[in-house]
Amino acid sequence: MAEPQPVPKSWPFEEAQKVAARLAASGKTSALFETGYGPSGLPHIGTFGEVARTSWVRRAFTELTGLPSRLLAFSDDMDGLRKVPDNVPNKEMLASHLGKPLTRIPDPFGTHDSFGAHNNARLRAFLDSFGFDYEFASSTEYYASGRFDAAMTRMLERHDEIVAVILPTLGSERQATYSPVLPIHPKTGVVMQVRIEQVNAAAGTVVWRDPDTNEAYETPVTGGHAKMQWKADWAMRWHALGVDYEMSGKDLIDSVRLSGRICRILGSEPPTGFTYELFLDEQAQKISKSKGNGIAVEEWLKYAPPESLSQFMFNQPQRAKRLYFDVIPKSVDEYIANALKGQGQTEPVNPAWHIHGGTVPQSAHSPISFAMLLNLASVVNADTPDILWGFIRRYIPGATPEDMPLLARLVEYALAYYRDFVRPKKEYRQPDANERAALEDLAASLRTLPGDTSAEDVQNLLYEIGKRHAFVELRAWFGCLYQVLLGQNEGPRFGQFIALYGIAETTALIEHALARPTDPV
Repeated sequence: MAEPQPVPKSWPFEEAQKVAARLAASGKTSALFETGYGPSGLPHIGTFGEVARTSWVRRAFTELTGLPSRLLAFSDDMDGLRKVPDNVPNKEMLASHLGKPLTRIPDPFGTHDSFGAHNNARLRAFLDSFGFDYEFASSTEYYASGRFDAAMTRMLERHDEIVAVILPTLGSERQATYSPVLPIHPKTGVVMQVRIEQVNAAAGTVVWRDPDTNEAYETPVTGGHAKMQWKADWAMRWHALGVDYEMSGKDLIDSVRLSGRICRILGSEPPTGFTYELFLDEQAQKISKSKGNGIAVEEWLKYAPPESLSQFMFNQPQRAKRLYFDVIPKSVDEYIANALKGQGQTEPVNPAWHIHGGTVPQSAHSPISFAMLLNLASVVNADTPDILWGFIRRYIPGATPEDMPLLARLVEYALAYYRDFVRPKKEYRQPDANERAALEDLAASLRTLPGDTSAEDVQNLLYEIGKRHAFVELRAWFGCLYQVLLGQNEGPRFGQFIALYGIAETTALIEHALARPTDPV
């Protein structure tokens, strides 16, 4: 018997192992992965993160088992609209339809049959733009088509058990009227949150009363005439579809636990799950769609390639991370480094393998880091790509945007990032006496070097000068270079920067900094 192959050490493979074990125990021969989406708003960066991460687990599952799988992107478009979003037109029109399923509300943008259809289309376009492999599912369609009929009937059969599980999690006022069943009002079309007076499991109906008219109705739970409250809905969906894997945020831990209990009451094992940490904004506060803090996908993609956003999402998903503009350069350079390591590799040994679906393309390479491009743009105050390419071609003779497509994209991104974030914050400081002596020494030493001196030799010279002028830590010496010469607190490997910018140009930069007035205007 062949020895089992070691499992690659990365979190998607650890998760994929759990799915493989689940299938082995159940006897299933294919896996269903699911992500959920609430279409009352537009797709956001959390949507991207959840679909990307689930896709990586799915890809790892395929690599481990060779078994088929599907990814279902499920839209809860039958939910009632609770409030009018801030970022839509025709707010008064929407306000007149509050409480109705999103798919029964006119589209405020006027482009689709309903508000739900509009947002579903935005979701699909969003996912398609990143090349995700998925199947789209509409809650309205699944309810109305009868896909959930058997599971809904099962919910009625176990109604009292389900209520008994949920009631302890509710306040006393809500407990008095709670039922997991939400009938759709046959006249107004509103999703009704009312007390269920009678449950008739045999007939598959519930009896309830309109709180405004006191009129009683008997509504079938099948055929889209009713839906479930969301925690019960989640469990019902897992049971009906046989979902094997679904991840969710830390804020839903209790909901996952509760939905899992309901799923077991229905007679199914809840899916294998993964809890990811939430993102934090610039002030280390939880990102909220309603607050609009943090950073949107389209904002990230204005300053960096989508692969860098994937890199950010891949890193330590169970650790809370700040998601703001200042994390972009590091994510870009982490992606570049991983893509370089992954060139030609067939083993899933780094994030680039997952980001590119198993094969890292040769075009995913840049000989110059994003941080280096930012610093070059900063020093020369660049506002066009041609300025940067002039330096790049001197550093890499014959380099062209056509031959280096990733570098060409990074040049454009670097200019945008420099314009919006680096240039407004540039703040030079004066060197102290020891730093001034070291900088004069560096300028004199650079004058003696040939123009084609390697980046490594320049870096060694920097080390020698730092030691010669007795800096307590060489970090302080490099901090001086960044703050005095570049007007910022951090920067790239300075020897490579000098090689890219030019030895003569760096010498002039030092001379200019040393001649800067003590109190610059």
